[in-house]
Amino acid sequence: MTRASALRGGYLITPRIFSSRPFTISVTRLREAQSISPLAPVGVEAALRAAEDPSFRPRVTLWKEFDLSNRVAIVSGANRGLGLEMAETMCEAGAIVYCLDLPENPGPEWQATRKYVERLGVTGARLEYVNVDVTQQEVLWDKVKAIADKEGRMDICIAAAGILHGADCLDYPAAEFQKVMNVNTNGVLYTAQAAGRQMARFGTPGSIILIASMSGSITNKDHAWVAYNTSKSAVLQMARSMACELGPKKIRVNSLSPGHIYTNMTAAYLDKQPHLLDKWSSLNPLGRIGRPDELRGVIAWLASNASTFCTGSDILVSGGHHAW
Repeated sequence: MTRASALRGGYLITPRIFSSRPFTISVTRLREAQSISPLAPVGVEAALRAAEDPSFRPRVTLWKEFDLSNRVAIVSGANRGLGLEMAETMCEAGAIVYCLDLPENPGPEWQATRKYVERLGVTGARLEYVNVDVTQQEVLWDKVKAIADKEGRMDICIAAAGILHGADCLDYPAAEFQKVMNVNTNGVLYTAQAAGRQMARFGTPGSIILIASMSGSITNKDHAWVAYNTSKSAVLQMARSMACELGPKKIRVNSLSPGHIYTNMTAAYLDKQPHLLDKWSSLNPLGRIGRPDELRGVIAWLASNASTFCTGSDILVSGGHHAW
């Protein structure tokens, strides 16, 4: 009597349950039932298939799961900083990426990145720019619909637009609080809605990534950032809530919580208070702040087929800030 079974990443292979009665489950049928993209068996499952069928030839490697060829993505707040880094990452994987931001025309950082993407020579990859205010819900919806109409699909959304303002909590001005919440929370929702509506319209299994912050689950020591912290905490719950609602549509929603990362926004803050660089560096086990490129791996994973069973999660990339 032999009994062999494997459950790996959505596949279920049971070549034999009893020697007298072969029993198999079609991987293709199982994948169709689960609406998972039709990749070939991978890893140990591919090895089991090859052992059983010498003619079997695997059609995919681990890296192919990260392939974003022909995928269409939008990234808000992508004129520069983390948003642009994330957009460039997806272009390297083959995606068509639309950068959404407030300036009418993109800045020199974006222009240099587009030229770099062109020099990479990745087939089908493009970096485009659309100016839009993420706090204007219907305008944003219309512009993202126009992108989806042009490209014929919508696959990935990264809601990265955000602002920072500090003031003592007992005296925090209402207008400033509302401004931070409007961009960091409302704008994130509107961006996710804009992309999710198109994913649902085209029936495309999609990935929505909401950029939160470690400040959504901890309070930054000695910083009066009540509005920023509140806005990012809201994004964490937004991701979980949307994941539960959109799961039946095969749309995944996760949040990413970076720690202190050296960007233009943090550089401007540190220029006024240079002593904070050493302080922030001392607050995590690695003893330094992060670089934008250190988010590339998790973005490539969340955006791609490599993470198809991940939804409703928050991914912390903070140098271990929470681990003390």
